[in-house]
Amino acid sequence: MSDVLFEAALASCSAGLIVAVALAAIRVCESRRRRGLNRALHELRRPLQALVLASDGEHGPGSHALRVALTALRDLDGEINGGERRVELRPVDCRAIVQPAVERWAGIAAATRRALTLRWRAGSASVLVDPDRLAQALDNLIDNALRHGGLRVYVDAELCAAGVRITVRDTGGSGTRIRRPRDGRHGHGLAIVSRVAAEHGGRFRMLQTAAGAAATLELPLAPRAIPVARPAFSRGPAPLRPAA
Repeated sequence: MSDVLFEAALASCSAGLIVAVALAAIRVCESRRRRGLNRALHELRRPLQALVLASDGEHGPGSHALRVALTALRDLDGEINGGERRVELRPVDCRAIVQPAVERWAGIAAATRRALTLRWRAGSASVLVDPDRLAQALDNLIDNALRHGGLRVYVDAELCAAGVRITVRDTGGSGTRIRRPRDGRHGHGLAIVSRVAAEHGGRFRMLQTAAGAAATLELPLAPRAIPVARPAFSRGPAPLRPAA
C-alpha cells in the first residue's frame, strides 16, 4: 500500500473513531439527563398524588387543579420515556368541568383586580371528553385571558350545531398573547388547547381585535344512550349569581 493510501485509510479510521466517541458521549449524557428527569418526576408525582387525597378528597377546584398537574406529569413522562399520550373520552356533565375551572381562577382574578364571570347558557348538556384534558385546556384559556386581557373576563357556554361552545373572552389588554415569546418556557397554552380540541373531534379558534380577544372551544355532545357521569374531581354544578 502506498504512503498516500495508508494515510487516507488512517485518516478515515481516525474520523470514524472520533464520531463513535462523540456518539457514545452523547448517549451517556442523554442517559444521565433521563435519569435526572425521572428522579424529578418521581419526586413531583408522589406529593401531588398525596395532595389529591388530602386536600379536599376527589371533590372541588383544589383536587381538580392537582389532577391537571398530574396529567401534565404523565405527558412529561411520555416525552422522556416514550409512550402514547393518554386521552380517555367519556360522557360527562359539561358544567361540572367548566364551573370548577372558573372557581379555581377566581382568586387569581380578584388578586389582580379583574372580574371573572361564568355565563352559562348550555343547560344540562353533556359532552364526550377526557375531563382532565378539558380542564387542562380551560386552565390555559382562562390564564391567558387573565394575563393579557382587560379587567373583565367572561367564560360563556352555549349550545351550537357542533355541540357545546365554550368561549373565553376579555375586554382588551396588552395584545401579547399571540406573539412568539423568546423564552421557551412560555407561549405553549394555545397550542395545548388546539391539540385538546383535535383529540376530542372539536374545534378551537382564536379571534383578537382592538376590543379584546375571544378564544372559542367547540366540543361534541355525548351520545344520549350513554349514561352521563359527573367528573370525580368536581362538586358538580351549583347555582351561580346572575352575571352583571
